[in-house]
Amino acid sequence: MLMSLKTPDQLLHSVTNYWTDRAPSYSEANQEELASIKRAIWQNLLLSHVPDKQSLRVLDIGTGPGFFAIIMAQAGHKVTAVDATVGMLEQAESNARHYNVDIDFVESDVHSLPFDEHSFDVIVTRNVTWNLKKPHDAYQEWYRVLKTGGRLINFDANWYLHLFDDVYKAGFERDRNNTTQLGIPDHYINTDTVAMTKIAELLPLSRTLRPQWDAKTLLDIGFTQCLINTRIGEKVWDQEEKINYGSTPMFMIVAEK
Repeated sequence: MLMSLKTPDQLLHSVTNYWTDRAPSYSEANQEELASIKRAIWQNLLLSHVPDKQSLRVLDIGTGPGFFAIIMAQAGHKVTAVDATVGMLEQAESNARHYNVDIDFVESDVHSLPFDEHSFDVIVTRNVTWNLKKPHDAYQEWYRVLKTGGRLINFDANWYLHLFDDVYKAGFERDRNNTTQLGIPDHYINTDTVAMTKIAELLPLSRTLRPQWDAKTLLDIGFTQCLINTRIGEKVWDQEEKINYGSTPMFMIVAEK
């Protein structure tokens, strides 16, 4: 099976199929965030890093069920949200209707966006870049559609580095033991995670130490500055998430064009 996933097109197809299957459950998780204090925490965090303008054009890349898109639209900004997975966009549109916000949803491969240069003030994205078959090309494309002075705000983690690094593997196994001992749900024990692991073995960022790679890549592409916070999960994760992902801290990158 792994041999059939080697080409970029096959990888993209496999990733989108995986997220299509996960769309309903992932949407439920986003709905819980929107209905909790997490909505305000995330919104305040994003707004603290956007350019100082009253009305922003925001692009949410890999929107999934629309969490970032919705909270930025609720803050009064004009939001466009893209995803390569139709099932996710359907969930996002339903969630946006529920919260009565106007968002332009677009089906698109995030490596090749259907927008003009200098179209957006802000790009936001969460847990997306690790999925990409050509992350350097994606960053170059996102740089293209940002306005001068615009900012990319990216949240991600070394989600599958434990497949390739013994230190991360030991930490991953420790996290699994901690969930068992504390009696909380283990976010990695389900069948679709097994499927994603098979795909992650072939994704380039699974074996790359980040955000070091991201910082160098973004600056090489032409971003003028890059702020990194490697402990942002302490601010946005609840206790269950902190236990599940203790060895895999979320990082935030804010890069300015």
